[in-house]
Amino acid sequence: MLAYVVGTGLVILVCVGVPLRYAGGNKIVVEIVGPLHGFLFIAYLLAAIDLAIRCRWHPVRALLVMAAGTVPFCSFLAERVVTRDVRARLAAGVSSPRAPRTG
Repeated sequence: MLAYVVGTGLVILVCVGVPLRYAGGNKIVVEIVGPLHGFLFIAYLLAAIDLAIRCRWHPVRALLVMAAGTVPFCSFLAERVVTRDVRARLAAGVSSPRAPRTG
């Protein structure tokens, strides 16, 4: 779900904010959505790292999922693929996400 929020913010920035700023001289969208997207992107990265650790992903896969948040519309695809994969693994009981170790 966080990937959809981050992706929507990025699409708004790229497709609305940047054209308005440079073609129309209006900075309001970039000034509001930019910092919000930046904060949410950091949360997205932390969530992706947590999921990668729990699912024991190969580091390349984790990096690809994290990088998907930097390209408009790619985070939507990453969310769909990762959600489908994790749900299938949970249903099969194979390499299911594990709880973090304590102590």
